Amino acid sequence: MGYKAAVVNFSDVYAMNAVPKQLVISIAISNRFSQEAVEELYSGLKLACNNYHVDLVGGDTSASPKGMFLSLTAIGSATKGNIVYRKNAEDGDLICVSGDLGAAYMGLQLLKRENELFKADPDLQPVLTGYDYILQRQLKPEARPDVIEFFNKEKIIPSSMIDISDGLSSEILHICKNSNVGCKLFEDKIPIANETAKMAKELGIDPLICALDGGEDYELLFTIKQKDYDKIKPQSGISVIGHITHKSAGTNIISTGGNIIPLQAKGWNAFANKDSN
Repeated sequence: MGYKAAVVNFSDVYAMNAVPKQLVISIAISNRFSQEAVEELYSGLKLACNNYHVDLVGGDTSASPKGMFLSLTAIGSATKGNIVYRKNAEDGDLICVSGDLGAAYMGLQLLKRENELFKADPDLQPVLTGYDYILQRQLKPEARPDVIEFFNKEKIIPSSMIDISDGLSSEILHICKNSNVGCKLFEDKIPIANETAKMAKELGIDPLICALDGGEDYELLFTIKQKDYDKIKPQSGISVIGHITHKSAGTNIISTGGNIIPLQAKGWNAFANKDSN
């Protein structure tokens, strides 16, 4: 949990084409947690900071009447002219994504399934063998500094960028709203790992739904000018999944059968009115 808490904050910094440098942690803990548990949490935080060359510089610790609360702030740096926001995508820009999508969501569904089976029969042992990839993506995700290094090397400055924490559909809609544009994604271009597709089939879920709505992938979704296509074309691990359109064209995904389907944001929305659901 400590490792994941740190990495997801680093990912937000990379999503602005910047590099995280420092991490500040505020934690509130109840007496239900042992000293050993807290030490394990900080061990994970420290490991993440070591792996990403980030300084853990302090924070605040207080008591909580129940449970545990973590609030982390990652501080990064970038050359002023290289900072990327969500708001500058333009008609004709290519939409790209790093890595593959939906694996973290499938890891979560696997854990939920095994937990339900355990509650029904505490003598059952969880069946997790062979699911290493999707479990890793859920429990110990990694951010993408390598993509930022690639941009630097090739002198590419994305026109917009965001990390995929709430699902592809939610994130591309954030870019479109902030940039006042539309988009067209193509189902057959969205990268989904074999392990993800296998688990989705096992649970009777469409793998595309996992990629669009699952979230917690912490891959980078970005737009680039068409002139930069030749630079990213030979780069493994980066997929062109669509292009930006005029706002009037809407925000759509084209299915493998050629159907035009409007995109809907079904990922996590921290500001949604839960009482209206």
